[in-house]
Amino acid sequence: MAEIMRMPKLGLTMVEGKIGKWYKSEGDRVTLEDELLQVETDKITNTVHPASEGILLKIIRTEGDKVPVKEPICIIGEAGDDIEALLEGSAMTVDSALEKPAAKPAGTIPAEASSGTPANREILASPIAKRLAREKGIDLGGVTGTGPKGRIVEKDILEYRSGPKMSPTARVLAAQRGVDPGSLNKATRVMKDDVLRAAREQDRLGGFVPEEEVSTMSGMRQIIAERMHQSWLTSPMVNYDLKVETTMLKQFKDQMAPKLKVTYTDLLAAILSKVVLEFPLLNSTIEGENLLTRNFVNLGVAVALDEGLIVPVVKYANTMSLMELSGEIKYLVESSKNNSLDADRLQGGTITLTNLGMYQVESFTPVINQPEVAILGVTAIKDTVVVKNNEIVIAPMMNLCLTADHRAVDGAVAAQFMARMKEVIENPGQLLLF
Repeated sequence: MAEIMRMPKLGLTMVEGKIGKWYKSEGDRVTLEDELLQVETDKITNTVHPASEGILLKIIRTEGDKVPVKEPICIIGEAGDDIEALLEGSAMTVDSALEKPAAKPAGTIPAEASSGTPANREILASPIAKRLAREKGIDLGGVTGTGPKGRIVEKDILEYRSGPKMSPTARVLAAQRGVDPGSLNKATRVMKDDVLRAAREQDRLGGFVPEEEVSTMSGMRQIIAERMHQSWLTSPMVNYDLKVETTMLKQFKDQMAPKLKVTYTDLLAAILSKVVLEFPLLNSTIEGENLLTRNFVNLGVAVALDEGLIVPVVKYANTMSLMELSGEIKYLVESSKNNSLDADRLQGGTITLTNLGMYQVESFTPVINQPEVAILGVTAIKDTVVVKNNEIVIAPMMNLCLTADHRAVDGAVAAQFMARMKEVIENPGQLLLF
């Protein structure tokens, strides 16, 4: 006779298991010694053997499914066994068997036989209680059992009232205040204070109806989500923050303004593309067991669009003058916003620069753009009280926020790189020396 096999409890704390692999297919004969399937928990991966011998008639839950303990996973029996009753009794079909079957252990009642109780719940009830419940049309799922181990007995059915148990005062007050007792969702007796609390919430909400809206992510957002998730799983990321003074950087920018208007992003991109070559590990890529380093910098510059973030790449940024680099960045930003960027411009980056200063952000932790191993974030410039030459002064300060892949970049290397960036930012005339 066909039997349902359920997800076994493989540990004291296990509440569900993920089916990693089925070793047998429908129609295969199985013995107790056979490896039937692989089950993954949050602790370990286990090989599960059949609970009985016979033919694997039906695989109910497929690879990748997360299945609660004691939920059905397959049916084992002999050729010719009728399994339709098992499937139908559990609100399942042969094509879509996902709900728990209505098994009938001793002393239990199938949930659907008790007038609408969800089919995945087994209810302890005495035979007399079951008969009375059927006669009165009472759903056993809503009855609190007072017998041994919560068993529903005759007394519970006779005393049962539709809706929660309520004190007389609570029942009168609920009627006066227009509170639906069924909405209180309380397992114990409903008292006056419960009704008053519900009434206050009802008054506060008034005609407001809470709503949730589900919308499909755009194609770009789906790609961003997938890549960010993959990056998080791939790289052991470490974050480094360092404050830098921008007094000299602003002066440098203002001095060039009559002939060349550049942004802080342009200046920081120029500095980064030069300095990072002194620290090749931050400009590298991990390929299996190999580390690929370079003598050039393909600089990714993060651009925010309404649809999401895009990172066009300035190829060989280290070979460009400040004027050339500024022009290239402006071109890439405009092309990104006009949706006219060539696909080639989105590939081949070796390190990324992202600037949230225009949004007044003072600190953040950027996520690495794979397959790169580092990304440098810069923040808003803020007037800050600092100590210089033993005097308290106000100086414009900015945060550098580096995220680096610890597989390639150790803390000491990252710290040296940040210190060098600080040195050049605070003395931007050094750009002329590269």
